[in-house]
Amino acid sequence: QVQLVESGGGLVQAGGSLRLSCAASGRTFTIYHMGWFRQAPGKEREFVEAISWSGSSTYYADSVKGRFTISRDNAKNTVYLQMNSLKPEDTAVYYCAASSNYCSSYGCYATAGRYNYWGQGTQVTVSA
Repeated sequence: QVQLVESGGGLVQAGGSLRLSCAASGRTFTIYHMGWFRQAPGKEREFVEAISWSGSSTYYADSVKGRFTISRDNAKNTVYLQMNSLKPEDTAVYYCAASSNYCSSYGCYATAGRYNYWGQGTQVTVSA
């Protein structure tokens, strides 16, 4: 099993920045890649960004292109999501996810069903 714990959420004004962290523990050697998803009230969970275990490949949703950056520190078993130029529509619960399933395409990385470990979520609220 793999355990994921997110941190770093909070309230920020539009245009501001936040950095989310996701610390993985347990059988981390089974992880192929990790990602961030978010879910706003009344909406379905949506893909934000993902990163391969080596960190050589990253994938992102068009809605966050140029504003959000995913990175990882394997020595700390931690993945980060740097969020800049935040907008009110970025308000959501952000979830960290890890997958032990191999992926080679954007569609695979962006599919929630391909991830078998999830964190508890952290709230991000962006005020106008």
